[in-house]
Amino acid sequence: MPEAPELEVVKGFLIDRAVGASVESARVLRPSVLRSMAGDFEGDILGRAIEDIRRTGKFLTLALRGDRLLVVNPMLTGGFQWSGPSDRVFKRTCFILTLSNGSELRYIDERQMGRVYYVSPDQMEQIPQYADMGPDALDEPLSLGEFKERLRPFRGEIKGIITRGRVIAGIGNAYVDEILWEAEIYPFRKKRDLSDDDLQRILNASAKVMSGAVGQVREAMGGDIHRKRRDFLKVHNRGGEPCPRCGAAISQLTANQRITSYCRTCQPGLLLRR
Repeated sequence: MPEAPELEVVKGFLIDRAVGASVESARVLRPSVLRSMAGDFEGDILGRAIEDIRRTGKFLTLALRGDRLLVVNPMLTGGFQWSGPSDRVFKRTCFILTLSNGSELRYIDERQMGRVYYVSPDQMEQIPQYADMGPDALDEPLSLGEFKERLRPFRGEIKGIITRGRVIAGIGNAYVDEILWEAEIYPFRKKRDLSDDDLQRILNASAKVMSGAVGQVREAMGGDIHRKRRDFLKVHNRGGEPCPRCGAAISQLTANQRITSYCRTCQPGLLLRR
């Protein structure tokens, strides 16, 4: 799943290359991901220039001339690809925008789980999950008091709470593993059992991990903005490898198609409570 660092890099890449170009043609190959609330997508988007590109949490928004927005929630496997007209079209390509600068902006999604919304600004509140997002993970960190207040409505395990995006937006399954490892917090620990010191460590780790990842992603991704490059992560998806801090083997569990990676030595806790 693209998270805030990946989408921040994609945003910057597209600002440098796509802003100012207009859409000369639009071709929808797999319509299941597209939700057009502002007329016929292929016809209405023609001639509109891309004026700005924004990111909020795990959403990327292309602002188009004439009060149109293309809002992308890539979910697990979605993302943009920057291509030339002669580049091979992947089977997982959902739609193609041909731009006036001679390039193509393609949305690809292997499982077609993502959602792309073509809307006017007054329809933004109709986009599922968008209005519910908390403060962005790459913005100024929350104070401890603000963090506790945002956590108040939630119960359960801290990893699951953080990845919902309503407390802090933009943190998904991969980076929450990194954050909790950095903070030395067991991922299945209940929120109610966390002390103020634990919560402060999570806040500090979140700021460090998320801001630091942007530069690492940019270097690893290069021009292949459709590829997920995470070789620099310390624990996520590294089950069996030595922990970078203590050397113990990293533990890894998979449940509901979601990997959790952590160090039992650095992040002690009981998986089952009796």
